[in-house]
Amino acid sequence: MGLKTWLKPRVQDWTMSWMNNLRPTTLEQAEGDVLEIGFGTGLNVPFYGDRVRSVTGLDPMVTEGIKSVEKRIAEAPFPVTRTVLSADGGLPFDQGRFDCVVTTWTLCSIPEPGAALREMRRVLKPEGLYLFIEHGRSPKTSTAAWQDRLNPAWKWATEGCNINRAIFDLIQDNGFDLTQTHPFQGKGPRVASYLYQGIATKA
Repeated sequence: MGLKTWLKPRVQDWTMSWMNNLRPTTLEQAEGDVLEIGFGTGLNVPFYGDRVRSVTGLDPMVTEGIKSVEKRIAEAPFPVTRTVLSADGGLPFDQGRFDCVVTTWTLCSIPEPGAALREMRRVLKPEGLYLFIEHGRSPKTSTAAWQDRLNPAWKWATEGCNINRAIFDLIQDNGFDLTQTHPFQGKGPRVASYLYQGIATKA
């Protein structure tokens, strides 16, 4: 294992924990069998409620053997399954398999987010919910212009994260209806901290 492979999940575990205060309101309606795209280091696991029956987590990053991740999974009151897989290449699940799909700060870094969303829609039950919180394009023209200027360098430095994706449009354009939306300016640099929180259903 190279240093980069060893370091990345540990750094991500620390930096993404800064957003833990936003996880409960994002996940409060999760129930049944949940598919979490962008599972990362399992930071969402402690915030799922007692209506969740199981969590299947997908992420291209390998996290086996990291103590903090293993501890979260071991302490979960439901089974957690991890699969090392990117979401935009086709999901190995039957149509309508899941009661709920979750993404938290994930759509920014999927190379083909439209393809991933269409697959998420396919494996979601007809009455299922898509719960999300993402960062993306600011509605403020001057900030959005800076996001466009900085995005190539930002994407290179962060290994694929985009700061200028219009999240609500992306979700609606790929087969979902938005039923609850809460866009807001989060903490941190304005170019990277405009947040899109919400709930969507199959269109």
